Amino acid sequence: MNGEPDLYVGGQWRHASDGGTRESINPADGSVAAVVDEATDADAREAVSAARAAFDDGAWRATTAAERSILLDRIADILQRDKESLSVLETRDTGKTLVESRIDIDDVTSVFRYYAKLVGVEADRVIDVGDPAVISRVVREPIGVCVLIAPWNYPLLQMSWKIAPALGAGCTMVAKPSEVTPLSTIAFVHLLEEAGVPGGVVNLVQGSGAALGAALTDNPDVDFISFTGGLATGRTISKVAAEHVTKVAVELGGKNPHIVFADIGTGDAWDASVDQVLTGVFLHSGQVCSAGTRLIVEESIADDFVAELVTRAEKIRMGDGMDAASETGPLVSEQHRAKVEGHVASAISEGAKLVTGGSRPSDATLEKGSFYLPTIFDRCDRSMGIVREETFGPILTVERFTEEAEAISLGNDTEYGLAAGVRTSDPARGERVVRALRHGTVWLNDFGYYTAAAEWGGFGKSGNGRELGPTGLAEYQELKHIWHNTAPKPAGWFKGE
Repeated sequence: MNGEPDLYVGGQWRHASDGGTRESINPADGSVAAVVDEATDADAREAVSAARAAFDDGAWRATTAAERSILLDRIADILQRDKESLSVLETRDTGKTLVESRIDIDDVTSVFRYYAKLVGVEADRVIDVGDPAVISRVVREPIGVCVLIAPWNYPLLQMSWKIAPALGAGCTMVAKPSEVTPLSTIAFVHLLEEAGVPGGVVNLVQGSGAALGAALTDNPDVDFISFTGGLATGRTISKVAAEHVTKVAVELGGKNPHIVFADIGTGDAWDASVDQVLTGVFLHSGQVCSAGTRLIVEESIADDFVAELVTRAEKIRMGDGMDAASETGPLVSEQHRAKVEGHVASAISEGAKLVTGGSRPSDATLEKGSFYLPTIFDRCDRSMGIVREETFGPILTVERFTEEAEAISLGNDTEYGLAAGVRTSDPARGERVVRALRHGTVWLNDFGYYTAAAEWGGFGKSGNGRELGPTGLAEYQELKHIWHNTAPKPAGWFKGE
């Protein structure tokens, strides 16, 4: 950054081969946060070749699970040591509040701790085949060279979901953060080098998908691609990778329902429901793949519930993420704000009722940043694009229902299926509804939380494959069956007569 080489290939830091750079913009005020190297197609291909060589020479993949476990724990220790500096980079790059960034680094640390423990206890599966002379084992081996492509909203967190299990499995990799928010990942790879990750095991390139996509995904030297991002890009990667029969796992976003039943109760229970619907959609200015952007609320309480949401949304304090008084920051870029504004204009033209927001803030102190007011549309239905399309901004749509079956039908009426929330005081109803919803994560009387030990991923067009949990490690492993006959003898099938 800022003159230092930012590409990491084969254990060496280097500049882009053509000298190209890109400015990383602080979305809070439009200033240049840093200038970083921008890789070329040739740089990306060299990074893949370095990962291929590091895997094929066998030294890294031959390390024991115990050795890799120790390394993952060491990385976690350094993450906590550097928590504050990494958090500041994350805030300056994404615009999120410093409080959020600190939580993110703690979550990144927990992911490395989890996989350190998991790989340390993983064992072969022994199968009884009915013959005492035969030892039959199923073993897990690293899948090989992995390309890891992370999004801009949670740069280091999403990358950690990929790097931690890939290292734990014994793979080599090329990491590509979003060109919009590369700073924390660059710093993190320096951290990995310090922790003792061998040269060539982790390689880093940054640049646009248009420039680097073919080198990273249409490449026979790549064994696995893990991508988190938009649906259109995910489809393209899947099609291209299919030509090489390359394994792909993609997480492609969501349009997530938050269903609220009238039986939620009053007092603290009511307050908690309003608070979590508000947090679920407006945290990080709605730039969250699992944001609860669709409120599906029972008709008998809808007017009061929406009125309270509006009151609270209008009190959200927007500002620079480095300001401790800020409760939410800007959108990630001017380009992204323009997309959000387009969604709002479309919703108004389709007849959605704008009840708050729908514009840039009037506060003069925010005019240099890409801020957008928390926005709520009432009286929405599934014919509207604002209800169907992922807006990735601070926009809540409100749909109403009268029967449980209708709520379930509305919740499942989406091409996505990443996450959903259900709020009810009736345990039986809660269990019925969460089981009926076709989404990868469903929160009951809560919203937005996750644990490194539980799988994350979606149904439908939210993608395929899973991150986190044991399955998140298994994505980076191949299964091999070893049949060992300890007392070989002739089969006697062909008599030789």
